[in-house]
Amino acid sequence: MGISLADAGVRDFGVLESLFVIHDPWFYVTAVVAVLVLGIAKGGLAGGIGLVAVPLMSLSVEPARAAAILLPILMLMDVTALRSWWGRWDGFNLRTTGPGALLGTAFGWASFDLLSPDALRILVGGIAISFSLRWWLLRDGGRARAPGYLRGTFWATLAGFTSFSVHAGGPPLHIYLLSQRIDKTTFQATTVVFFFAVNWLKLGPYAWLGQLDGSNLQTSLLLAPLAPLGILLGKYLHHRIDDRVFFRIVYASLLVLGAKLIEEGVSG
Repeated sequence: MGISLADAGVRDFGVLESLFVIHDPWFYVTAVVAVLVLGIAKGGLAGGIGLVAVPLMSLSVEPARAAAILLPILMLMDVTALRSWWGRWDGFNLRTTGPGALLGTAFGWASFDLLSPDALRILVGGIAISFSLRWWLLRDGGRARAPGYLRGTFWATLAGFTSFSVHAGGPPLHIYLLSQRIDKTTFQATTVVFFFAVNWLKLGPYAWLGQLDGSNLQTSLLLAPLAPLGILLGKYLHHRIDDRVFFRIVYASLLVLGAKLIEEGVSG
């Protein structure tokens, strides 16, 4: 449970109290890290690192609420990132994934009320662990595969569904794109455009489901200034960081977070 400012002995700060719609300090620790990681991913280090965000925030709030708070921030990041990567995407890959993006979003919308908070924790944890293990075991293996509508629709449908549920659409899309051995810049730009479209597709259904209420939007507004900072960090790190060290840390953390969320989902 969070502690209000009044409970902490602070007086005459009604405006501040109304702004901090979530009072748990641990939430803001996890949320700040989550938003910065998302910005870094959008800005130049895709590779699935944005998957950390919802599992991290789910340690302090329900996964569905974490996803709702992050959606407006993601949309702000998408606009900023799109300008940085304009014209560098692979048009054919976007055409092969477009139908799946629509299907996956529709499936996520239809099944949203069927998943309990504990079920979502298990889902997020399972995705985190499976994607982390796949990276550790297969990151250097396999032959290049050509893009196509059948494969593109399949993986994009999974990406749209998991993106709608918990903003974890990166792993399925990355499996499809990385299997083609496309260059780093094309991969980044194509990923940015795909999720720009998917996040706008999610906006209407999220509002319909009541996820974009005043409390969540206020929290999004508080965290929004971190979005451009994360983007700038991602652009800076794109050509400067040692990818191997960075991704090893990220995917090791995914294993820990995934195991923690599954434990909480099963015991809950």
